[in-house]
Amino acid sequence: MAENRSPHILSTSANLLGICFIVLTSLKKLNLADSSVIDEFAVAAVILFMASCILSFISMRKGESISQRLEKTADFIFLSGLVVLFISTILIAFNLIS
Repeated sequence: MAENRSPHILSTSANLLGICFIVLTSLKKLNLADSSVIDEFAVAAVILFMASCILSFISMRKGESISQRLEKTADFIFLSGLVVLFISTILIAFNLIS
């Protein structure tokens, strides 16, 4: 029997989505959005985490066969969002982007 990861994906994606929104809001309020590419990375992460949230939510509502496909897709998109955040963090830490 396969694990149902959709609730975990949904809650974690929603949390990371909120963090990305805080980053975007902070950049806009501090007028740093024009002078950095951090906001582009944050927007990409927002799109990925939002897609992951939507797919995992739909996955919990559908039948088992389509639910597994949606869950796998949400899982892959969630991992892609994590990779985007990781790359942007590494680039910022090593001062490769400003």
